Amino acid sequence: MLDIIIWVVIAVLFILSFVGIIFPIVPSVLVIWGGFLLYHFVLNNEVLNIVFWIVMVILTVVLIAADIIANSYFVKKYGGSKWGERGAAVAVIIGSFIIPPFGIIIIPFLVVFVIEMIQKRTSQEAFRASLGSLIGFLGGAVAKVVLQLVMIVWFLIVVIF
Repeated sequence: MLDIIIWVVIAVLFILSFVGIIFPIVPSVLVIWGGFLLYHFVLNNEVLNIVFWIVMVILTVVLIAADIIANSYFVKKYGGSKWGERGAAVAVIIGSFIIPPFGIIIIPFLVVFVIEMIQKRTSQEAFRASLGSLIGFLGGAVAKVVLQLVMIVWFLIVVIF
């Protein structure tokens, strides 16, 4: 019975990790690790070997980097400033609480636009930078979904087979 409860908690943690894509306040990768550690320390500490843990650490670093790099890259690519990049990052977090889940798209877009206008950009340049923040967020979200799925599937393959 305890095994079933633990597996349900692990499944909930894995599902919750995807909620973190829409609500960045939920630390997706830490929630996934919570599932791994719960399995390892409560159910079976012999299945997840050193190769698994090394690969998960590498994927975790890539997951964190992908989000930061995607946002930064696209804001820069579309002509945004450093302040626009920083504003977009903060606005994603704030936006997750304002009109969720649309706030994580709308609020960063507006914040970057305003920041770029304050920096004396034309409205067209500000719009392009805002568009870059939107594309960066969406690109980072797609990368996070793919990497999280890889981590969870790898875990399930190791545990089941």
